[in-house]
Amino acid sequence: MLTAACVLRSGGEYKSEHVERLRRQIAEHLPGVPFLCLTDMALPADITALPLAHRWPGWWSKIELFRPDIDGAILYLDLDSSAVGDLSDMTAVNRLAIMRDVYRPDGLQSSVMFLPQSERGRVWREWMRCPEKWMRFYRVGGDQAFLERLWLKSAARWQDILPGQVVSFKADKIAERGVPENARVVAFHGKPRPWDVGW
Repeated sequence: MLTAACVLRSGGEYKSEHVERLRRQIAEHLPGVPFLCLTDMALPADITALPLAHRWPGWWSKIELFRPDIDGAILYLDLDSSAVGDLSDMTAVNRLAIMRDVYRPDGLQSSVMFLPQSERGRVWREWMRCPEKWMRFYRVGGDQAFLERLWLKSAARWQDILPGQVVSFKADKIAERGVPENARVVAFHGKPRPWDVGW
């Protein structure tokens, strides 16, 4: 079973309308695939929500994607990502895949991930050994720095396995050049957000 998912933690700039926006894009570009939001906020009744089980702040809430009570593979997108084309190639990879960091080519960026169930358990076990320690140790790099600890040598990079399908709004200069023809997901990863530029 495949699920498209996002995470919404209260207390930040993201709201339920950002979940609705992404859900509409997933419905258009990945029809028939269930959409799930892990959240501690109220969402419209037609969006499937799974309550966050922990009070981990900010980006650390994304670690709940690795919980053992979530079945099947997950295509995860940050709420400031935009699905702009058919996502079927991305789900067909059926292996652990994540963005190469656009500013640190040797690093990872967790804006867009394909997470097979078989790969999630290791992350969850490592995290649950000492979450407070990891949050202190990786307070600058956040969840993606923690994932680098486990995946730097094993995860496929979208930019390698599906060239041109996952692009960066900033690094690929989308504002000046436009969306590349082959793009499927535009990752904003920071300011501006898609709604800041009329997306």
